[in-house]
Amino acid sequence: MNARGRVVIVGGGPGGYEAALVAAHLGAEVTIVERDGLGGAAVLTDCVPSKTLIATADYMSGIALAPELGVDLRDEDGDAIAHARADLPRVNQRVLDLALAQSSDIARRLDEVGVRVLPGEAHLIDAQTVRVRSGDDESDLPADVILLATGASPRVMPTAQPDGERILTWQQIYGLAELPEHLIVVGSGVTGAELAQAYLGLGARVTLVSSRDQVLPGEDTDAAAVIEDVFTKRGMTVLSRSRMEATEVVRDTAGVATGVAVTLTDGRVVEGSHALLAVGSVPQTAGLGLAEVGVQTAESGHILIDRVSRTSVRGVYAAGDCTGVLPLASVAAMQGRIAMAHALGDAVSPLSLDVVSANIFTDPEIATVGLSQKDADAKGLSIDVGILPLSRNPRAKMLGITDGFVKFLAEKGSGTVLGGVVVAPRASELIFPVTLAVAHRLNVDQLASAFTVYPSLTGSIAEAARRLHATD
Repeated sequence: MNARGRVVIVGGGPGGYEAALVAAHLGAEVTIVERDGLGGAAVLTDCVPSKTLIATADYMSGIALAPELGVDLRDEDGDAIAHARADLPRVNQRVLDLALAQSSDIARRLDEVGVRVLPGEAHLIDAQTVRVRSGDDESDLPADVILLATGASPRVMPTAQPDGERILTWQQIYGLAELPEHLIVVGSGVTGAELAQAYLGLGARVTLVSSRDQVLPGEDTDAAAVIEDVFTKRGMTVLSRSRMEATEVVRDTAGVATGVAVTLTDGRVVEGSHALLAVGSVPQTAGLGLAEVGVQTAESGHILIDRVSRTSVRGVYAAGDCTGVLPLASVAAMQGRIAMAHALGDAVSPLSLDVVSANIFTDPEIATVGLSQKDADAKGLSIDVGILPLSRNPRAKMLGITDGFVKFLAEKGSGTVLGGVVVAPRASELIFPVTLAVAHRLNVDQLASAFTVYPSLTGSIAEAARRLHATD
């Protein structure tokens, strides 16, 4: 046995493979058991594929913007090009190829550091033994440390059963042979909003069914308002305060599927060619033997853990979406790294959600970090809020950007940056200086005094900070 012990990781997504890299670096003997492929849903069916699809839609939006920038697009005959067309099978093939390439890169990295990968289903026999079933073969793996990183899968409702052809989950959309004529997206959270706009950008007619007053109900309300306005300006139909009752396939007299019908709880029926269900996810914790071993779970099925990823059973840790802490690949990876550092005796800091930066890949993107205005208001905190429209930025004008803003939440008096929101193209890149400010408790004056390139979108970050400079 290795001096640092034997680590068995169930699940090869971000929580699993990042944990494996840390454990291997610390000298442990590491085995990953993975059922579907390295990278997990994040790489194979969720984050990487969806963001690749969105990137394609963004390129098409750029083509649509060209005339406003003084560029006329013409074909070889000199005729004006009215719009671009997405070849969906080619788009989807690129999406899937890229996901597989990323999975292969992860496999190579794990192999370089000596991590063993076993394909199969895992089941806990006890806190020191993982049984692996692959086909008709079974084997038991002894373990000093076990990490559960099994992820989550799309939530399915009894009244809306996906068939993979007309009614789809976000993991099934990459098998479509043609662009939907009219896509009905049920659910206006992050996944629903991102994919609704992606397909709108690719050229589909889109209807978004939202059960709340505003899309992206869990996000900054100012940011959500911008995105909903962009949605409607670009032709999307947004049905607010509308909840799905059922979704079914519509067939002709010969029994051939011709479309879908989404019935709402108020009796309205929305008809389209396809339906995409984005109504949440459920943890993949069934069948792991958790109850038998004594690992406590919530009523939802999520594994209960502390801030260093420990479960209720000594030596058993958990990370990622199966814990329900925060459904982000970056958080899953951090949980996995923390778990291995703690289990193997390395220096470790407990997980802090106060400094997590997150991004929604709509167009424009929404990036956030730290304290939200909703939480500040709910806690009655004394804060200063500054918001600067991006349309005033010279670089934004050059790029044809009209929607978006930079927003800061700072502690009244000290000016310490507690949170921030950036709504802009590539906001996922622009949020980093704000994340540094929140993580290291910089104040607005320190952030504002740093040089920014002129002209640049980051100039608005410094300007928004300057506006919160205390004068009394």
